[in-house]
Amino acid sequence: MSEMITADLVDLDLSAETKEAAARALAERMAALGRVTDLAGFLADVATREAQMPTGLDGGIGIPHCRSAHVSEPTLAFGRSAAGIDFGAADGPADLIFLIAAPAGADDAHLTILSALARQLMNAEFTAALRSAADTATAAALIRGDVTPQQAAAAQTEAAPPSGEAASGSAQTSPADDAAPAEAGAPNAAPAPSEAPAPKDTTGPATADPTPEHPFRIVAVTSCPTGIAHTYMAAESLENAGREAGVELVVETQGSAGFTRLDPALIAAADGVILAHDVPVRDKDRFAGKPTVDVGVKAGINRPGELIAEVRQKATRGETTAPAAAGTPVERTGEPGEGYGTKLRKWLMSGVSYMVPFVAAGGLLIAIGFALGGYKVNKAPSVMDHFVWTQTDSWAALMFQIGGVAFAFLVPVLAGYIAYGIADRPGLVPGFVGGSIALTINAGFLGGLAAGLISGAVVTAIQRVRIPQALRGIMPVVVIPLISSAVVGFLMFVVIGKPIATAQKGMTDWLSGLSGANAVLLGALLGLMMCFDLGGPVNKVAYTFATAGIAVSDPSDSAMKIMAAVMAAGMVPPLAMALATTVRGRLFTETERENGKAAWVLGASFISEGAIPFAAADPLRVIPSAMVGGALTGALSMAFGATLRAPHGGVFVVPLIGNPFLYLIAVAAGVCVSTGLVVALKTLRGSAPGAPGAPGGEREKGEHGQAARAGSPDREQPVAA
Repeated sequence: MSEMITADLVDLDLSAETKEAAARALAERMAALGRVTDLAGFLADVATREAQMPTGLDGGIGIPHCRSAHVSEPTLAFGRSAAGIDFGAADGPADLIFLIAAPAGADDAHLTILSALARQLMNAEFTAALRSAADTATAAALIRGDVTPQQAAAAQTEAAPPSGEAASGSAQTSPADDAAPAEAGAPNAAPAPSEAPAPKDTTGPATADPTPEHPFRIVAVTSCPTGIAHTYMAAESLENAGREAGVELVVETQGSAGFTRLDPALIAAADGVILAHDVPVRDKDRFAGKPTVDVGVKAGINRPGELIAEVRQKATRGETTAPAAAGTPVERTGEPGEGYGTKLRKWLMSGVSYMVPFVAAGGLLIAIGFALGGYKVNKAPSVMDHFVWTQTDSWAALMFQIGGVAFAFLVPVLAGYIAYGIADRPGLVPGFVGGSIALTINAGFLGGLAAGLISGAVVTAIQRVRIPQALRGIMPVVVIPLISSAVVGFLMFVVIGKPIATAQKGMTDWLSGLSGANAVLLGALLGLMMCFDLGGPVNKVAYTFATAGIAVSDPSDSAMKIMAAVMAAGMVPPLAMALATTVRGRLFTETERENGKAAWVLGASFISEGAIPFAAADPLRVIPSAMVGGALTGALSMAFGATLRAPHGGVFVVPLIGNPFLYLIAVAAGVCVSTGLVVALKTLRGSAPGAPGAPGGEREKGEHGQAARAGSPDREQPVAA
């Protein structure tokens, strides 16, 4: 980080009150040095990244960061706030703010800055030195690593007398000058003698007692959704705790720019394994057969000593995971202790998550084709045979036919990645083959689900068979794809394909025959499902049900009504929370009011997850309110006969909606009902902690300044249900 931060990029008296103002103040310093070419564009990129996930970390730290085309070279700016700024951390405002800017596409540079900084932030001496740094040059040198926290403290001690008053300076000049070097040298000199005997003390008994031949050895993996800050903070925390506990601990950080696998020899020699992760561990079977502690990444940051003690206890008791040779991919999928019902849900969601982008791209392209060319565009000849650059009909046919090709991948992708979720990469080939067969025999999505599950089970069964060592090299490339594809193909064509196709046709006919009260009730049910877990499994089931109906070149009118009802209901929760924070702001915390601004855009774009921060803080008031409004919207949309060919888009695809005016009325009705309910329920509770006029709120913070920042826990904790 030698050139990434200078004294000019440090502000030790950051006066900003919001994270946006803090980012602007630090970005202006970057722009002044020519490292940011477009201030407004860069700040927009910072805001976009901040909207994805809060960048506040426990311990009073904020690390807003982004990649941007408006950055000329990797840069880091630092600000220190006396009052604290809310960056969304659970333990309160941040007083140390680091703005990290990397050029677009500079993945390695971006990751290098973040990972190095994240590791430093786990050092209490480092953060304490930054909080006490007297000048910008010292702070910049600390962050660059040019000086250690001890050296910075010694330098400040030496510089203190001349900057003090004359009387105290004359009284302390001689002792300070003499004592400071000695004290500064002590921490550096003392550890060498104190640490040197320590290994000798432990080694001595080891040679006398043959039992402990080596220190306890641990391998660990850390990963988080963004693969940047928490990944490396957990790694640093575990490494520090390992040194304190006297164990050998090596960490594999599975970050956003990839990862370097641990040496197999290290894993083989390890006495225990710690997996601190919020996303699936890649190549997890490497660690099979060893005492294992499996936790979230924040546990690796907050209680590394406990994790080390726990894995040592498991090793003492002989508790290990299933060996790789005896276990199967099915048994190793999911978290420890999960039943097959939970694993089944994860396998199905794996297939759905990979399928959704194809649904969105193909559905929108088909909808655009219909919008440009009318409902007869599906009868247009192939654009390979007839395409006129100046004719709208040709472009409409092109959009429609590209969308149709994308839709043709839906069932194979669904089946392939369900099998992948069960059996990892060996499941892909039979899964895709089975999914394609499901399309061929008109078994549709039901056939794809069956093909994915069967493929995963067949591959798992093959992997159970003991084979000669000489054949193991060709198993994943030749044997498993060959046998599994043949078995799945036989089952789909000859055994179960026809019954599934019959069931698929029956479901399609039932949907086509829905009318009147039945359609309204179905709309209400789908609305409840869309708003129950806001992007979770129940929400995805309703969404997949809707997209399955329109994933054909000529969907039925009932299928398009269902798609319209699902999208309308999914827009309700974030829009309702946004409206509630606008009309009754005092009922929400400052962070929730900020989230409410983003929820307007997220809701209008049909991103139900925009309501998650509100539901997480107050689930018993927010979720029921959202479900009532979503059910009303779904029912009204079906009653009004609104139709939709596009599987996504929110208000931006209104021109593609049948009966758009009534459709918007249905959405508005649900939003108003949800808003009224959540406001009424929260009014019974009273003003939210942190709201204007509430204890610990903005007024109190203004009166008490720094005390308010470190003040009552009521202001910082999520609202209780």
